Amino acid sequence: MEAGALSNPVLRARRNLTDRIGEPLLRGLSALAAVLALAAVIGIVYEVVDLARPAISEFGLGFLTTNDWNPVSKDFGAAPFLYGTVVTSLIALLIAAPLSISISIYLTELAPLRIRRPVATLIDMLAAIPTVILGLWGILVLGPFMRDTIQPALNSVLGFLPIFSGDPSAFSYLTAALILAIMATPIITSVTREVFETVPGDLKEASYALGATRWEMVRQVVLPYSRPGIVGATILGLGRAIGEAIAVAQVIGAAYTIHVSLFHTGGTLAAQIASQFQNSAGLQKASLAYLGLILLVFAVIVNVVARLIVRRGTIKDDGGGEVDIDAAVTQAQAL
Repeated sequence: MEAGALSNPVLRARRNLTDRIGEPLLRGLSALAAVLALAAVIGIVYEVVDLARPAISEFGLGFLTTNDWNPVSKDFGAAPFLYGTVVTSLIALLIAAPLSISISIYLTELAPLRIRRPVATLIDMLAAIPTVILGLWGILVLGPFMRDTIQPALNSVLGFLPIFSGDPSAFSYLTAALILAIMATPIITSVTREVFETVPGDLKEASYALGATRWEMVRQVVLPYSRPGIVGATILGLGRAIGEAIAVAQVIGAAYTIHVSLFHTGGTLAAQIASQFQNSAGLQKASLAYLGLILLVFAVIVNVVARLIVRRGTIKDDGGGEVDIDAAVTQAQAL
């Protein structure tokens, strides 16, 4: 039937016409989509730089080290917000990375089949919770719990350290870091789970055959094999933490100077932009755009580093083969 249809001159002519039109049309639409995406990125960068130009001209690179933010005297600096961004993001990563790796090991190696999918789905759903809802939960539940329970306990045991000194507070660097840890956990878990599932079964069976326990198999086979993917997932989680604004602005309080204590209020780059940009003008708006430019550079660097680590993260197995784990990160970035 198909051979007869293809032998029909009229149908063959129509198909040839469709192919001649469809192929260049597909190529053109694909190229247009790529150009539009590139144009959008260039446009965003141009607008941010253009808006920040007065602040760049006024403060230069000294803006990065100035510990002041005073709209009245028009003195602005990014140092306290850079500090807050780095501190909260690193603490969030220290909490989220081990937690996410443990969850992934449980789901891929330990959990019964009947509960793997429900648990994985619930964890992935964390990424779908609006950030403003997480921030509201932080204000109503997490903040008071930190002030009344966790921070007093840390102060009583580790109060001799400057980072755990001072009076407990519901709004603090530590509360913001925990919110960021909750937000980073789904993406790190998603990537590491996909990476763990790419470990060849014959390597696991060979480890068991040599007398290894399940823990020894995970430690000696799964984790070394998956190391580049774990690193890439962790850096992607860091990028998620650096760029969060609304939830952090709700729970970190407001402080325009650097404070060593994690119990103190503070600020981050994204939170400062979100809380002040709408009501700003003049040099203050330009300074907030300057913060946005710094944040944009941070985000680009973090994502590029993550992609490079994962792309080059091929591990040779005993047979000399290579395993590319970049696809797992690409899939998880949709979160």
